[in-house]
Amino acid sequence: MKKIVLFMLAALVMTACNEQEKTFTVKGNIEGAADKTLYLQNKGLAGTTVIDSVKLDASGAFEFTEKAPEAPEFYQLTLENQFINIAVDSTETITIYARQPNISGNYEVGGSLSCQKICELSTKQRELHNDVQSLLQHPRYNQQQIIDSINSLINIFKQDVTMNYIYEAPASTYAYYALFLTLGRQNIFDRTNPDDLRAFAAVATSWDTFHPGSERTEHLHNTALKGMTDNRIAAINDQFVIDEDKISNSGVLDLTLPDASGRTRTLTELDGKVVLLDFHAFAMDNSAERILALRDLYNKYHDKGFEVYQVSVDADEHLWKQASQSLPWVCVYDANGLSLLRYNVPSVPEFFLIDRSNTLYKRSSQMSDLEEEIKKLL
Repeated sequence: MKKIVLFMLAALVMTACNEQEKTFTVKGNIEGAADKTLYLQNKGLAGTTVIDSVKLDASGAFEFTEKAPEAPEFYQLTLENQFINIAVDSTETITIYARQPNISGNYEVGGSLSCQKICELSTKQRELHNDVQSLLQHPRYNQQQIIDSINSLINIFKQDVTMNYIYEAPASTYAYYALFLTLGRQNIFDRTNPDDLRAFAAVATSWDTFHPGSERTEHLHNTALKGMTDNRIAAINDQFVIDEDKISNSGVLDLTLPDASGRTRTLTELDGKVVLLDFHAFAMDNSAERILALRDLYNKYHDKGFEVYQVSVDADEHLWKQASQSLPWVCVYDANGLSLLRYNVPSVPEFFLIDRSNTLYKRSSQMSDLEEEIKKLL
């Protein structure tokens, strides 16, 4: 009986160890690559990392066995300046057979539908690149004809990939892979394009369902949200644009926002003062330095009629409230960023000067010395 119990305990331990050590394997052959080093790399969101390597012998055989990722992940086999993209969905064995000198465009894959689809997508991407290069060297096309032809090729490519890869299986790794295909250094799918954004949203929704909480799910989710925000900003910017060349002749666009105590503060309530309209985020790396510099200006010129109307666009409202408590000037909070749109501010920090007549005077790019400009207006 004692032996049976010990045997059962040993079996349970072995089972537990096997469950903890789930692995995936990538193996195969690279013809014509004797004495060259083949690398297995993880293509993470933060960059590419070498996991393992092997020096190939005359047969070109290789085999990598690694711990399986908790969520779908991307890897690549790299040989000199050539690489093969692969995706790992679970514990699986992926086989790769490739031939030098161009393994990227001359390989076969087995054991994984996702990797087969990625191979197809890579082939289509390479063909698009070659077609575009041919058009750029076309002897009889003028510039506009070349641009129109390239755009036509890209649209055909996107229609094919969207319908046959992305919408076909939005929860798959190859759908994710397709969204980030590039032409040169440019992404083919643009999250600011409404049609492309729908593809991003479809994949993000599916990954939220099937791979909740994973790093790549969060990446997709954030990419889709950023695209929606950019689209909204572009739409509103069509209505509110301030031309730098005409800014000195423009009346101020009023802002009505709450301060940390909940009191509504308007920009126009500072009429008669020289006002620095400052767009800021307290989460920025250089926030403390900016605040100190503004405090110096405020202390020097406040008694002469200088005011600051600072708009925080922090994502964390609590951070803004804590950071703005000790500030002597008006500091308000814009939860949805509409003030950025009204003043055509693509990024923070940014600032404008407003004169005593409540007229926009200059924005930051038009001022080489802010303090001197303040003194002029005072």
